[in-house]
Amino acid sequence: MAKKKSIHDFFNMKKAGEKVTWLTSYDFPTAQFAEEAGLDMILIGDSLGMCVYGYNGTVPVTMDQCIVHSEAVRRGAPNTFIVGDMPFMSYQTTDADAVRNAGRFLKEADVDAIKLEGGTRITSRIKAITEAGILVIGHIGLTPQSSGALGGHKAQGRTVKDAKMVVEDAFAVQEAGAQMLLVEAVPPEVAGYIAKKLSIPVYSIGAGIECDGQLLIVSDLIGQFQAFTPKFVKKYCDVASMIKKAMKEYCDEVRSGKFPQEEHCYPMKQGEKEKFFKEMS
Repeated sequence: MAKKKSIHDFFNMKKAGEKVTWLTSYDFPTAQFAEEAGLDMILIGDSLGMCVYGYNGTVPVTMDQCIVHSEAVRRGAPNTFIVGDMPFMSYQTTDADAVRNAGRFLKEADVDAIKLEGGTRITSRIKAITEAGILVIGHIGLTPQSSGALGGHKAQGRTVKDAKMVVEDAFAVQEAGAQMLLVEAVPPEVAGYIAKKLSIPVYSIGAGIECDGQLLIVSDLIGQFQAFTPKFVKKYCDVASMIKKAMKEYCDEVRSGKFPQEEHCYPMKQGEKEKFFKEMS
């Protein structure tokens, strides 16, 4: 089994031009699949709000929910670098709250790093968490927790003015002490520029191929999440159709008496069947 990667490995991969692969995961079996498939990192994203709980967005997600799912993922992928996603209002209030909640991920779920959204406006939070000895991954561009202020789930940095703001956020996050950066829904030219200029690894989710690695939401990748599909997603399979087909076939067989058959049942021990009916008559 491959050894779990460290922050040093990710920096070395950037220098060598080796791409990092990571996915979200929210449960034990999916984490097992991810580790067996050779993923470099797993993010327990606050996207679990939509993909698991059916919320309209990520805002309702709580720390307790994130911790529970992170614990499950760690059990499923003990040898993979795990990232806990700081949910809305777990770090926006004060530096002390940010450190306390980031620490919960390490103490209670044994994650390797935390991720939080925002650029220049949250540099004090990044610095405080980093000074507490916790690895931080920044997240700029489209930041779903603050999508309302951004005018919805829209790509960012598509004009020169907006692109400069994204670049400013990137440098601010690095200067504050973040060890990695995720760039979401930003033109590839902008994300590629950031990846070349920053010394820390820069990863893309909908930000093009020039970054140091790629992240996708697993529910999108496998075709499980049906509400909508972002432009940047490639579906590698369609498990939703497979699951619905299997469930329909099950219903049909139960209703028609085709399932269960003898091979699906536990027979009584030899000679006990006759005794049972004799004693019950």
